[in-house]
Amino acid sequence: MLSLAKEQSRIAFEQVEKEVLDLHQRTSEGIKTAKLNGKQIGRVKGNKYTTKKETAAKEIILKNSKDFNATNTDSEVIKIAGISRNFYYKYKAELKQAAGN
Repeated sequence: MLSLAKEQSRIAFEQVEKEVLDLHQRTSEGIKTAKLNGKQIGRVKGNKYTTKKETAAKEIILKNSKDFNATNTDSEVIKIAGISRNFYYKYKAELKQAAGN
């Protein structure tokens, strides 16, 4: 009885593995066909995309940060904007670079 259960489990696993491999193959073939037909797969390299949240956060930074002639510290502006520290400093650097140009 135990050997029958093990055999059935092995067969089921092999079937699932074959389905996964078939899916990978069909997906890669579809991508290759799309590329040959001139379709863009993924994002265009080198393009920078801006989001609504990024635009809103940059406006808040410009209005509230001491670096842009306002009165709030960096930590206060981070709380006001509701963004992470990393994004705050990234956006702030982009704004400074844009102002310098």
